[in-house]
Amino acid sequence: MYHYTDSGLDNIYLVNGFTKAVTPYGDAVAIEDLDGLHKAIGRWLVNEPKPLNGTELRFLRHELDLSQKRLGSMMGKSEQAIRRWEKAADKAIDSIADRFVRIIYSSLIDGNVEITELIEKLSQADQTERAACRLEELDGRWRVAA
Repeated sequence: MYHYTDSGLDNIYLVNGFTKAVTPYGDAVAIEDLDGLHKAIGRWLVNEPKPLNGTELRFLRHELDLSQKRLGSMMGKSEQAIRRWEKAADKAIDSIADRFVRIIYSSLIDGNVEITELIEKLSQADQTERAACRLEELDGRWRVAA
């Protein structure tokens, strides 16, 4: 087995899917399908029945290619809040944030466009003024007017 620490997580062990080699610069390890490995780690994290900690949050955020500022914006939190959670590496993050990060990761990795678009709309809710809502009644049902 290979103790895979390049993910930033200290509890990942690979049974196979890697090759060890000796180079003039020292021992080396080549990982097969690194992207697939990281997706498998991410899926494992979001399906684990324990709260995410700061290190796990950082891993998922990096896999989503989101800055601390962008993730904070999506969650309605400050960049500093994300930074504090990540810095407290072994401490569980806020339970609502935990659930939100799991939803974000699962929807983006699995390509659920509808959830991703909803999250994006919600993240912009604080940034825009409310527009007038125009409604019309058609065939006995009220609808937003086109």
